[in-house]
Amino acid sequence: MQAHLDQFRVISMSRVLGVQRSGFYAWLRRPHSDRHREDQRLLGLVKQAWLESGTVYGYRKITDDLRDLGERCGKHRVARLMKGEGLRAQVGYGRRPRPRGGQVSTVAPNRLDRRFDVPAPNTHWVTDITYIRTHEGWLYLAVVLDLYSRQVVGWAMQARMQADLVLQALLSAVWRRKPAPGLMLHSDQGSQFTGAEWQAFLKAHGLVCSMSRRGNCHDNAVAESFFQLLKRERIKRKIYLTRTAARSDVFDYIEMFYNPKRRHGSNGGVSPVEFERQAGLSGS
Repeated sequence: MQAHLDQFRVISMSRVLGVQRSGFYAWLRRPHSDRHREDQRLLGLVKQAWLESGTVYGYRKITDDLRDLGERCGKHRVARLMKGEGLRAQVGYGRRPRPRGGQVSTVAPNRLDRRFDVPAPNTHWVTDITYIRTHEGWLYLAVVLDLYSRQVVGWAMQARMQADLVLQALLSAVWRRKPAPGLMLHSDQGSQFTGAEWQAFLKAHGLVCSMSRRGNCHDNAVAESFFQLLKRERIKRKIYLTRTAARSDVFDYIEMFYNPKRRHGSNGGVSPVEFERQAGLSGS
């Protein structure tokens, strides 16, 4: 029965195309071109690189991964192969709500002044807080990033957004990196960063305080950018069943993907860890 159906389809197609059945059969039996076979081979590598990125990378970063493997292929070819398979980068996430208006108040001057490109590690850090939805309620994440490599050098998660949350993240960063006195630490003017505990910790460790102007998220754009990546690439539209599940997923993103693997344009297309390693700073 199946053979009759296949023959009927061949006859129908040959009539639609206006060709002889013998010619149509010859076309079906014709081997694929070298170009087609090479596309299929590359497509397998593209899929593997895309999956290893957590389905995050677009064609540019996938091209960089393939070139690291020794493949010689253009980004437009990779883009065509990905489009044909429906493989796309993760894009788009709602902006974090920010307070607007109100009386202008500066607890510490904006010493950083949007100078986000710095010549050495452990001289300029930025910190901020974001929130993650779970079925148990909100989970708050505080991070500290080194502007030199964009590496997350400290982070903490808690069910409440209190001063202890940011202190735990900063303590983690200080313990890990052991910066010399004089490091500039930039934050916004949230109550967690203006309290006595935070200011006392900075003073005790010789850290210089810098703060964004009130309501101006662009003054802390690097921290904002990291949160957008986290939400877009890992937790986009998710609601975790538990805070424990959210903690585990965020840990995996930061320590297993973002720091050691995720490529950054500001780092010349390599990860934060690799950027410091190439500069001979892997022990920082």
